[in-house]
Amino acid sequence: MTQWRLWHGDVLVGELAEYGCDQPFFLATFTPGPGWESVRGLFEAWAAYRGPDPDGTRFVALTKPLHDLRLSLAPADGRHPSLRLFENCMLKIDGAEARLRY
Repeated sequence: MTQWRLWHGDVLVGELAEYGCDQPFFLATFTPGPGWESVRGLFEAWAAYRGPDPDGTRFVALTKPLHDLRLSLAPADGRHPSLRLFENCMLKIDGAEARLRY
């Protein structure tokens, strides 16, 4: 399974280790890095997103701040290109669990 590093510029936000799949998401464990506290609140709000959202306004309100940070996921092995969150992939982190779709 793939190992990923989540970056905010040159600051390591955390690391993900894929362990399974729940289509269409890859399941991973998340280990916080030095930059986690600066984005933690945004990910916690996104993880709590539930219920009806017929016009998508709640989804946009929760994901736009994460998109605007221009966070990227880089494979630890360097064999694949980096992915931009909410451009090339979607990432939800809830405690030590992560769900990644790319």
